[in-house]
Amino acid sequence: MAKWQQRLRSLLTEQFSLPADVILEMPRITIIGHIHFYIENHQGLAAYSDTELKLKVNKGYVQIKGSSFVLKMMLPKEILLEGTISEVKFLMN
Repeated sequence: MAKWQQRLRSLLTEQFSLPADVILEMPRITIIGHIHFYIENHQGLAAYSDTELKLKVNKGYVQIKGSSFVLKMMLPKEILLEGTISEVKFLMN
């Protein structure tokens, strides 16, 4: 059933030119230099400190490491992080 849903979502994205991040429930990430990290379509905060941010996303986590982190904006599906970003990882389930 899950493979069928994945195929249907891919077909909708291709045929109707719908945004893949919305249809496939994928995060949309924007990084500006090494100081701003903006993510949409996350599923919740898993960990936060001044050196790490870990967010639940579809099929895993996004982990950001660095220093002097400050959450500038936090909405139900969006986060804006400022600080010095040294590493971004996708941790798959």
